[in-house]
Amino acid sequence: MALDERAFFNERPEQRNGRYACPRCKRTNDYQMRWMRRTRKDRVPPNADETDRAKFLKLRDHLIRVDDELTCKTCGKRFEIPSMHSLVFVDQLDGLPKVDDEDDDATPRVSTPQAPSASAPAGSTPSTPAPRQRKGYAPPKAWR
Repeated sequence: MALDERAFFNERPEQRNGRYACPRCKRTNDYQMRWMRRTRKDRVPPNADETDRAKFLKLRDHLIRVDDELTCKTCGKRFEIPSMHSLVFVDQLDGLPKVDDEDDDATPRVSTPQAPSASAPAGSTPSTPAPRQRKGYAPPKAWR
């Protein structure tokens, strides 16, 4: 009989921060979510058969999200976490680029100038006119 998946992992609870917006009051706050970190054991359990040994070789460390709902810090209403990712591999989590590193590329970004169109004069650039709006127009309160 095949072993349970938990026999291959060591489990440890963990808390991570996430920034979410409440769908009711539209306010964004930082929330702590509970995760379960599963790290692969260093050797196969002694009562494993050949299929379990093959599974064990393919296993990777991962995080499983325990919390499915959060309580808004502003309005107090509960809402579901708006993410479909309840399982994250640890090697993907460590490999994500940081926001600060995006600007520090080794290669400078060069924009290529576009050729002027044949219908436009040589010294001017074509532009689109600004959209016309009525003065004093405000959308109804139901739209806000």
